[in-house]
Amino acid sequence: MWDLVELIGDRLEEYEARAHPWGEAEPVEALRYLMQAHGLTQSDLPEVGNQGVLSEILAGNLELNVRQVRALGERFGVDPAVFAV
Repeated sequence: MWDLVELIGDRLEEYEARAHPWGEAEPVEALRYLMQAHGLTQSDLPEVGNQGVLSEILAGNLELNVRQVRALGERFGVDPAVFAV
């Protein structure tokens, strides 16, 4: 039974990789994409910090810290590693 579950899981993973190829994105690119996809502005993400902090992050002048990475992962329902450098 577990062999069947494992086989189905492997096939689903292969399908997802073909159907939705993401590649590796920079954390800021991923954040921009998710903000746009969810119709969010900088002021809609207080868990990152104030609008000035988010502007600096999006401009590449600041990196996301561990707390922000965790909060964004939870906010968007994605693996926090998406936002890690």
